[in-house]
Amino acid sequence: MDYHSVFFHPYLLAAINMQGTTVLIVLLLCLLVFSFIMSGAEVAFFSLTYKDINLLKTKQQTGYKKIIDLLAEPKTLLGSLLIANSFVNIAIIIISNLLIEDLFHFGNTLAWVEFLIKVVIVTSLLVLFGEVMPKVLATQNNIRFAKDVAPVVEFISYLFKGLSNWLVTYSDVIEKKLTNKTSGYNNEEMSHAIDITYPEENEKNILKGILKFSNTSVKQIMKTRLDVHGIEETTPFDELMKLVGELHYSRLPVYKGDLDEVVGMIHTKDLVPYIEHGPEFDWHILMRPPYFVHEQKMIEDLLKEFQSKRIHFAIVVDEFGGTSGIVSLEDILEEVIGEITDEFDEEDAGYKKLDDNNYIFEGKTMINDVCKYMKLPLDTFEAVKGESDSFAGLVLEIAGEIPYVSQIIPCGDFEFTVLEVERNRINKIKITIKPQVAETKK
Repeated sequence: MDYHSVFFHPYLLAAINMQGTTVLIVLLLCLLVFSFIMSGAEVAFFSLTYKDINLLKTKQQTGYKKIIDLLAEPKTLLGSLLIANSFVNIAIIIISNLLIEDLFHFGNTLAWVEFLIKVVIVTSLLVLFGEVMPKVLATQNNIRFAKDVAPVVEFISYLFKGLSNWLVTYSDVIEKKLTNKTSGYNNEEMSHAIDITYPEENEKNILKGILKFSNTSVKQIMKTRLDVHGIEETTPFDELMKLVGELHYSRLPVYKGDLDEVVGMIHTKDLVPYIEHGPEFDWHILMRPPYFVHEQKMIEDLLKEFQSKRIHFAIVVDEFGGTSGIVSLEDILEEVIGEITDEFDEEDAGYKKLDDNNYIFEGKTMINDVCKYMKLPLDTFEAVKGESDSFAGLVLEIAGEIPYVSQIIPCGDFEFTVLEVERNRINKIKITIKPQVAETKK
């Protein structure tokens, strides 16, 4: 018997080839499903608003808890999804190429025609199943989509966490090097040079303000959500006018339900011609569209946007789309020229100097402003502030709990004494420079 003719019979070879093709088709379908999940998850997870996140925190189902846990490290999560999707897309391209060659016999077809056919087929698969369909579906129902794919995303995040963290860290290092490359001197050296060169305190402050201008984010200068006053959309005109008279603000956000859903802006000067109108007047026709900015945007870029769009006011949002505060053109200018006061500003600047070693600050005062008022380096509390930007947040970060009135919290060369707490909110804090440090400072 001719064993060669048995094992390499044309029908047997065809069956083996067909089986291999079937495996490739099944594998391609699995990869397309996986790409569908990864692309949809990217949109679903990162389109959740602040309100959505708070809603999910109240739910007990495992899927919702997984969403909250995964979003605790957003950069790592995004990196893992992008890495996994990249590998899957590469695999889809390779397998699609093999299948096309196996299913279509191009023969003597021109090479560029064969290449064009492959590109059209593979691109169509990736765009349709890896981009358009999953992202449309995830956009329409982001919470449900995120819940359904959370177990898969959790596995992917765990699998690629190490690589994702490394890439995030490496990209941060590159970004810092690129941003610092434009300057031959660092900010500390330039600040020291300003101290030596300019005797006038006002000149020093303005130049130092310009120096740090490009490195200051909106989050560092904004008025926080707790201090934002707005107008509820359903407020009658007479109540609106009463609020405007009490608050003395030139611009006010208009919200629906709560501040996470700002629907417009009202300029008080637009109301002047309608003062005599009754409560039935529809003041909504005077609303202007709100302008939203992310809290991590640099104020240098925001100033350019304000100039180009001819606006003076913006709503600040966080990474989840929730309202974190408001920022105005005045806030930006104050970073350079110092505090700007008008006839409606309160005399209390948010801080009080008791002597050279003791100061009292409001809890909402930004850490950068605390350092500025006390003439300390801006990075004095960098190692201990965590994610905090306000002085109250810094105290909470160090204390690890809500402190009680008169509690003294040590912090390196300083001592913080809590003076006023209201409804778990720290309103006033005294900061004391320790004696030995004060002597060194002199």
